[in-house]
Amino acid sequence: MSAPLVTPRFELESPMARLQPEALPAADPPGGGRFAAGTWGVLVLVVGIAALLIGNFVTAQFARGPALGWLTLAIAGLGLALIAAALGREARGLLGLRRVDRLRAALADPAQVRAAALGWLATLPEGSALRPAVATVETPEAVLALLRAGPGADLQARAEALGRNAALQMFAATAAMPSPALDALLVAWRGARLVRQVAELHGMRPGTLATLALLRRVALGAAGVAATNLAVETGMRALGSHPLVRHLAGEVAGAGVAARRMIVLARVTALACSPLPP
Repeated sequence: MSAPLVTPRFELESPMARLQPEALPAADPPGGGRFAAGTWGVLVLVVGIAALLIGNFVTAQFARGPALGWLTLAIAGLGLALIAAALGREARGLLGLRRVDRLRAALADPAQVRAAALGWLATLPEGSALRPAVATVETPEAVLALLRAGPGADLQARAEALGRNAALQMFAATAAMPSPALDALLVAWRGARLVRQVAELHGMRPGTLATLALLRRVALGAAGVAATNLAVETGMRALGSHPLVRHLAGEVAGAGVAARRMIVLARVTALACSPLPP
C-alpha cells in the first residue's frame, strides 16, 4: 500500500499584516518645537544683549554726572516702554487671529456651537438682541443660520461698504496716476489698509505681524476667486487695448481693475476674519 500523499502547506503572509501599527516606523518628530526654541533663543539673546548695552551706557552716563545719567535713563525708559507697547500690540493681534480660529472650530462642532455662539454674541454690540433666540433654538444648524442671517450678514455688508469706498478711491487715484510703479505702490498700501480696516471691523487690532499673517490667509482664500479676477482683468485690458477706447478712456480700464481688486479683497478678508464656518 502506497503512502498517502501529503499536500504541503504554505503559510501566506497576509498583506494587511504588514500594515499593523507596531510594524510601521516611528514618525519623525515635528520640527515646530525646535523652530520655536530657536526663535525664543534668538529673542533672549537680542533682548538680553540690548539690555546689557543700555544698562552699561546708562551707568557710564551716571559716572559722568547725575543729571546726564537721569536724562539718559529717562530716554532709555521711554524707548523701552514704546517698544514694549508695540510688542504688546503685536501679541494681541496674533492672539486675536488665534481666537478667531478657535471660535470657528467651536462653531463647527455641534456639541459646542451653542456655547460658542453665545460667547461670540456677547462680544458684539448688537449681539444681545439675538442671544435669546440662539438660546432657544434646538439644532446646531438653526444656530448657525441665525448667526449668518444676523451678525454674519451685517459684518459682510459693512466689509463690502469698506471695499466699495476703497474701490472708488483706487479708481480715481489710479486713473490720474502717471506712473505704473506708483500705481503698484498705491494698490499695495490701500490693500493693506483695507485688510486692517476689515479686521478692526471684526473686533481685531492687528499690528504689523498680525497684518502679514492675515494677508497670507487672504492670499490663500483669494485663490478661489483668482479665475474670476483673471477673466475680468483680461476683458478690461482687451477693452482698453482698442485704439478708440484707449484714446477716449486712457487708463480707466486699469483703474477699473484696481477698483475690482479692492472689492474682492474686502470680501475675502471678511471671510478670513469671520468665525463662522464656511
